[in-house]
Order: sequence, then C-alpha cells, then structure tokens
Amino acid sequence: MATINEVQDEIIEEFSMFDDWMDRYALLIELGNSLGKLEDKYKTEDNLIVGCQSRVWLEAEYTDGKIIFRAESDAVIVKGIIALLIKVLSDRTPDEIINADLYFIEKIGLKENLSPTRSNGLVSMIKQMRFYAMAFKAKEGHS
Repeated sequence: MATINEVQDEIIEEFSMFDDWMDRYALLIELGNSLGKLEDKYKTEDNLIVGCQSRVWLEAEYTDGKIIFRAESDAVIVKGIIALLIKVLSDRTPDEIINADLYFIEKIGLKENLSPTRSNGLVSMIKQMRFYAMAFKAKEGHS
C-alpha cells in the first residue's frame, strides 16, 4: 500500500494537470461523487462535523489497528474535499494519521481557492479525523 506521502504526491500530480481552478473544481466534484453514499444510520448528530457550513458526516471504524473513514456531505465541493482527505488518511494507523503532514492541501492551492467558510470546514474535517485517531489510540492503550 502506498504511503501517505505517496498518495499526496499522486493527488498533487493529478491536480497539476489542470491550470484552471474551474477544472480543479470539476475534479473535486468527480472525487466527491466517487465517495458513495453513507448509510443513514451513520448520519447522526454525533457524526456531523462542527465548523462546516454544509453538512458533513464522518464515520470512523477501527479494524486491525487501522482506521477506515467514511463520509458524506450535502455539498459537492465539500464532498470532494472529504474524499481527498479519506484517500490520504483512511486505512492508516492512528499514529500515521496524527503525525501526517498534509502538505498536498498547500501544494494544490486548495486553501486559497476555497471560501473562508469552506477553508474552516477543511480544518474542522482534519481536526475531526485526528480526533478519531487520538481516541482510538487512547482506547488501544487501555485495552
């Protein structure tokens, strides 16, 4: 399996094929559409990410020392953003998630091409994923 940084480099390469942000948004929307549906049982208040303007549900499952993330959003661009984060951070150990340097966000120009509210949402999504990682890690330490 590719490392977190290898996956980030692939994303950077994919986005660098487009100079125009309209094309990059189209790619984001496409990624979001590939996310699939989140089962209704996971669309709970507990799984809603606080700090996002649109509704984003993030669900995490801990299996064999790795965290699998699933998510859905009612906004297409946001869905693309969470799809990118899942691509990078899902199926990783808690430590890998906590220590990941998510440099791809800067490199593809994501932050400066998002509205401030979406940018805050991005930060909230990352925070939530790291929070899950810390919680699973703490649980693992006490079992």
